[in-house]
Amino acid sequence: MKKILATILCLSMAAMLFTACGNPAPASGDSKEEAAEEPAAEGETEAAAETEEAGTALKIAIVSSPSGVDDGSFNQNNYEGVLDFIAENPDSTVTPVREETGDVAACMQTVEDIVADYDVIVCCGFQFAGIGAIAQDNPDVKFILVDTYPTDAEGNEVECANVYAMQFKEQESGFAAGLAAALSTQSGKVAVVNGIAYPSNVNYQYGFESGVNYANKNYGTTAEVVELASYAGTDVTGANVGGNYVGSFSDEQTGKQIGNELISAGCDVIFVAAGASGNGVFTAAKEADGVYIIGCDVDQYDDGVNGDKNIILTSGLKVMDMNVTLQLNNVKNGTFAGMNALLGADTDSTGFVSEEGRCQLSEDAIAKMTEAFGKVKSGEIVPAANFNGLTPEDFTGLN
Repeated sequence: MKKILATILCLSMAAMLFTACGNPAPASGDSKEEAAEEPAAEGETEAAAETEEAGTALKIAIVSSPSGVDDGSFNQNNYEGVLDFIAENPDSTVTPVREETGDVAACMQTVEDIVADYDVIVCCGFQFAGIGAIAQDNPDVKFILVDTYPTDAEGNEVECANVYAMQFKEQESGFAAGLAAALSTQSGKVAVVNGIAYPSNVNYQYGFESGVNYANKNYGTTAEVVELASYAGTDVTGANVGGNYVGSFSDEQTGKQIGNELISAGCDVIFVAAGASGNGVFTAAKEADGVYIIGCDVDQYDDGVNGDKNIILTSGLKVMDMNVTLQLNNVKNGTFAGMNALLGADTDSTGFVSEEGRCQLSEDAIAKMTEAFGKVKSGEIVPAANFNGLTPEDFTGLN
């Protein structure tokens, strides 16, 4: 949040007008295009295209669904990547666009409605996979697609010259979270709460369970992963993946309910990968005693403040902002290349927070997590994921 506010101040001094996630807009009820720039005067579209060709200004939209760019997690981290680019390129502009429902058809329509108006569109989430067809029909527009690969009109995965699609090995960050939970729990019971059983979320779940199992096998811990049967998830193939799924990324009430049930079941460390729904789990932990949360996607330590205490143990990281900024620079520099990329620890795109003052891990836990995650980075340890053929019980790395 501090990072965004600082960026906004900088842009304000440069006479930029756009919406930052720390300001009153975009409000939680807003949808479609949210004020982030002055309307273009007639003829500016052609001028903007010429300017982009010269490697300067870009007109950027970032489309999120359904929790918006101020969710404190996934969408916000992508937005920060755009803001970082604009801080270095103040002639460029960004417009946050929020699709409220999360419905795939509605997401596609939202992108279709704005595609003619922007040089680059950043699409955040699995529900935007169908932009492949839109990209093929609009070859002059560049797309940055996060958390999925594009599909064509028939639903077939495709690679497009104007789409840089990035997926992440969330199971790696989930693995670190599972290690942290197992090495830190006092009650011996831990859990993970997810939003919807999209592949990225199941990856977090399976990675977390893999990390707990690894710690139990290799570091002498005895942690139990608690799952509430009534909140089991069903992935995109229809398979029951267990876990604790809210069923939404924007339902704080249900998030809090699940959090309270897990705390009542004895859990004292909970990994939360649920978008804005996770705010409800945070609230449940803050109202309890001795319960810690592991943040997700970004460093959520500031969100854990609870009076003179903090409920954040550490955070599992999926480094989207750096990769979004990189691709925007590639567009500006004329070096953009469409591809379907899988990013992980080997490019510092996954990880966990261990810095003093930003986590509450013991020195022993940090040492063991660093050792194990080094093996993840080298490929020696491969945590289970939704579609890598491994389950948390049989992933490689159990010595």
